[in-house]
Amino acid sequence: MAKEIKEYGEKRNTKVSIIRVFACYLRQYRFTIFMYIIFILIFRGVFCLYQVEKEAVFYGTVLYFLLLLIVLPMHFIHYYLKHKELFELKGRSYLEVKQIPDAKGLIENDYRELLLEWVENTVKEKSRLRIYKEDSIEFYSTWVHQIKTPIAVMKLWLQEEDTEENGRLLLELSRIEQYADMVLSYFRLDATAKDLVIREYSLDEIIRSCIRRHASWFVTKGISVRYEKTDLKVLTDKKWLTFMIEQILSNAIKYTDEGSITIRAEEGPFLYIEDTGIGIAKEDLPRIFEKGFTGYNGRADKKSTGIGLYLVKRTVDLLGTPVNVQSSPGQGTAFSIDLRKNYMELE
Repeated sequence: MAKEIKEYGEKRNTKVSIIRVFACYLRQYRFTIFMYIIFILIFRGVFCLYQVEKEAVFYGTVLYFLLLLIVLPMHFIHYYLKHKELFELKGRSYLEVKQIPDAKGLIENDYRELLLEWVENTVKEKSRLRIYKEDSIEFYSTWVHQIKTPIAVMKLWLQEEDTEENGRLLLELSRIEQYADMVLSYFRLDATAKDLVIREYSLDEIIRSCIRRHASWFVTKGISVRYEKTDLKVLTDKKWLTFMIEQILSNAIKYTDEGSITIRAEEGPFLYIEDTGIGIAKEDLPRIFEKGFTGYNGRADKKSTGIGLYLVKRTVDLLGTPVNVQSSPGQGTAFSIDLRKNYMELE
């Protein structure tokens, strides 16, 4: 029976099908119906053995079936209405779950109590996880701000002497700082509604800040940056758009050993970030935004975590700024960000 109900549940859509409900009803009570028929046959057999008049047996049988035809539809209507009421409660909040109809028997009451107990435990667990996540975000926020202090001090020390070794150390410190910010952003992405500040910003200012942050990495790898100033404005959250661009830019630098990275803006506004790196295999393109997916190039690099572009996708969902990717192995990768859509329009 449980299997049949499950199959019915998988077939139903948003409407309650009376035919399917009736089919489930007959399956559920088939034993009871079968026993009623057996009882009728037994009584008919007994009456025949005792040579009871056929008319009495016939009328008794007819009356029994007439009574069954009255009681069965009434019982089915009650069954159907209760199912419909429970079906309409599907997807409602915890408080509305308590509107589940009263149980009409011991077993139904047991199921009802189990359901309410499960909901209560689920709410408690969600509350516990929410508190844990808030505590984690607070801890990592404090940690990131604290770790930036020694990083800043070390940067000042290394900048006192312009040597190749110091330049490499500065690059690694910048990457440590970026990874620390990435961890914090990972935690904050699920609770950023109150953190968003939607305003009109200069796209040029945002792009230049991203380039400056990766300047030492560009110099160390000998990669040139091609960018022309733009006067375009964009309605967005500056912090999260900057984070998105930095992740794409970081990914482009990581997989570009020679050549250049081009950043350009067009009316729309649209933002394009193109590199002359190793590119992405065609079969990997549909999955590059998946969490933990590194693809062929990532496995060859052995340092890829598959988190950077996943966070880009999460930021895209947050801001409503679609990102498209075109790439060919050995010919580089081009990211395009559609900045026409924004958080305010989504609201």
